[in-house]
Amino acid sequence: MQGWLIAFIIIFVIFILVVVSNIKVVPQANAFVVERFGAYYKTWHTGIHVKVPFMDRIARRISLKEQVVDFEPQSVITRDNVSMQIDTVVYFQVTDSKLYTYGVEHPIMAIETLCATTLRNIIGELELDNTLTSRDKINDRIREILDEATDAWGIKVKRVELKNILPPREIQVAMEKQMKAERERRARILDAEGEKTSQILVAEGHKEAAILRAEAVKETKIREAQGEAEAIIAVQTAYADSLRMLNEASPSDKVIALKSLETFAQVADGRATKIIIPSEIQSMAGLATTLKELVVEGDIDKTKQTEKTSSPKTSVPKPAATVTPSQPESVGTGYADQYQGTPASMRTMPADPQSALRAQAQQMLDMNAPRRQ
Repeated sequence: MQGWLIAFIIIFVIFILVVVSNIKVVPQANAFVVERFGAYYKTWHTGIHVKVPFMDRIARRISLKEQVVDFEPQSVITRDNVSMQIDTVVYFQVTDSKLYTYGVEHPIMAIETLCATTLRNIIGELELDNTLTSRDKINDRIREILDEATDAWGIKVKRVELKNILPPREIQVAMEKQMKAERERRARILDAEGEKTSQILVAEGHKEAAILRAEAVKETKIREAQGEAEAIIAVQTAYADSLRMLNEASPSDKVIALKSLETFAQVADGRATKIIIPSEIQSMAGLATTLKELVVEGDIDKTKQTEKTSSPKTSVPKPAATVTPSQPESVGTGYADQYQGTPASMRTMPADPQSALRAQAQQMLDMNAPRRQ
């Protein structure tokens, strides 16, 4: 009896162990492909699952996360026969566990091989410069081709990136020289443009300065002209006021004659070698000179006559002198100045100088008589 009990307990424990061992928990973002009797049965997703012992088996555990695969550098040749090494990185995700399990034997190797062949085809159509500057286009074309090919494998290719592009060493040296020359060219262009801009700015500055100077000169001349105009207006206004006041004062002839003599004295004080004298001043000057000669030379003639009567010598009378009219340089220099402005009939002087001077003085007094009234 005890033997059967021990056997039952052992069988029960074995049963419990078998049941527990067939309870499976699928983690998050994972999937289990289950086969029954060697054929695909179902796919277990996240949760607790129980498989039938000796009938079901888990064929494959698959991660549903996005995966990254860095492939080895691939040797490619460009259109212009430049050989280079390109290292690619592929981002993919399993979308169908059944196709991923039964679609291809080695999915990662298949993706790598397909990526290498696609890359060679694409790079073979491009030249070196386009290969280096068209990474985005190359990435998009590789991704489209891989995504279309891997749909039958239950794989979704998210992105494809060209990690490294390694041309030969001599090509790198040539590219470095080209890059250096290009940078030097750009530097020279920038220097030339800077110099051009600087000269333009300097020229514009000179132009604006010249315009401002011209405007300043213009404004100065305008203001000076306005000042001179105002000064002239003020002087003329003052002169008009003085004339009006002079007319209102009604000056006498003596005051006018005195002012004329004062003006003549101011003119005579200058450095001019010739003085143009008005006719009235000439008449007055001639009159003054005549009176002086009547007084002074009259006494001299009387003295000479006394000497002649006392001496037994005889003298021959002088003929009358004719005075030729000319422009006088000064007042009171001789008979020509005294007779300036007299009629032609009186220019022939008689033999007696004293009588001629008296006649000349009387005539000038008669000529100036109306002006003194």
